[in-house]
Amino acid sequence: MKIGMLGGFIVAIIGGLLGWGTGHIAYKSGLASGVMSRLYGFGLKGSVLASLIFGFMIIGFIAAENVLLYKGFLFYFEAEDSLTNQLIVYGLLTIAWILLTIFGFNVVTRVSSITLIGFLLVLFYMMFEIIMSSSESWRDLMSFGPQFSAEIQADLGTQSDWTKLIFVINILAGSAGALALVDADLGRYSRSSMDIGIAAFLGNFALDVFMIFMGAVIMYAGMPALTEYYVNVGGLTETEAAAVAIENPDRVAAAFIVFGGILGTVLMVLAQTKAQVLNAYSSSLSLANLCDAIFAWRPGRYIFVISANILSLLFLYGDLLNWFNSFLVILGILTMCFAGIMLADYFIVRPRLGHENTEQYGMDNVNWAGICSIPVAFLLAHYVLADYIPIEILTALAVAFIVYPLLRLFVFKPNYL
Repeated sequence: MKIGMLGGFIVAIIGGLLGWGTGHIAYKSGLASGVMSRLYGFGLKGSVLASLIFGFMIIGFIAAENVLLYKGFLFYFEAEDSLTNQLIVYGLLTIAWILLTIFGFNVVTRVSSITLIGFLLVLFYMMFEIIMSSSESWRDLMSFGPQFSAEIQADLGTQSDWTKLIFVINILAGSAGALALVDADLGRYSRSSMDIGIAAFLGNFALDVFMIFMGAVIMYAGMPALTEYYVNVGGLTETEAAAVAIENPDRVAAAFIVFGGILGTVLMVLAQTKAQVLNAYSSSLSLANLCDAIFAWRPGRYIFVISANILSLLFLYGDLLNWFNSFLVILGILTMCFAGIMLADYFIVRPRLGHENTEQYGMDNVNWAGICSIPVAFLLAHYVLADYIPIEILTALAVAFIVYPLLRLFVFKPNYL
């Protein structure tokens, strides 16, 4: 528990700073992350790389959240996992995200303020009820050890406290890197740089500290009740029920339904709706920049909202979604690199060159300094230096702030369109 909270806090600080930086650039330039990367770090055609990686990641998130809701629905209605149910549920969810993103974005953002308060109240109620019915003390809840077996810990390479901390940081970094680019998509609408900074830190602390704490406490203190539920309802043995109860992500939704009841189920769906609408919005912006940069094709955002949601359905085929989840550490490195390179370009390179006025100086067709920095950062972080600097996002960010300016100032000098 302590290691998990420490890792979450570290990632929240790093992610908050990155989100504030990219959000500040968006606030000043009025651009979304994909178009922003054209000016800062990658160039017109080079921005395709940023949009490909970020779009792939966010579309994967849409698929993962759809699976979470699907499993929750199956659990709530005690339904079978059949092809018919998959077609119905995934089809309805896809249609809902498309319509809400295109026609109901403002409504969703307004209603979400109310549903967020309701969601948190139910969450606190669940936690209170679980703790009161549990024999665990507050001291135990704040200091319990790993819940996975020794075999699973060995497979994850987390046998010591240090390797556990590294694992937590690396696994959370993927969402933090993505959130920094989402902050850029939303930062252009901010009233000030300070506002998007506050939003960036709140988002990261909610994701990496608050929800880690709440989820850990609920799952740990509520494990006996969940186990009993699966024994009584599923007819499992106590050992089988305990193994089922700790599975992720399916059983997180199940726990919310068991402890929160119908109100918890409704609020969980509403909370996921907000997340999915934002995912669809950000992924559509990436696809829009992708198609514009490659083909100069601009059919309108509606087409890309539809395309993003349809592409998310492809992740449900076979083991593709499992592969995506295992790929999150790599995606974390890449998205951290993208954010870091844009920050390095905006705060270091352009001021050094006296090129802050982007209307005058514009962009390269391909900024090779940014393009070359990505594989260098990835190879150094994930392979070459992993044994020496195991927190891979630190290497990725160091490359962005050291290697990129050197390449841009002395090797691949600006060649503006």
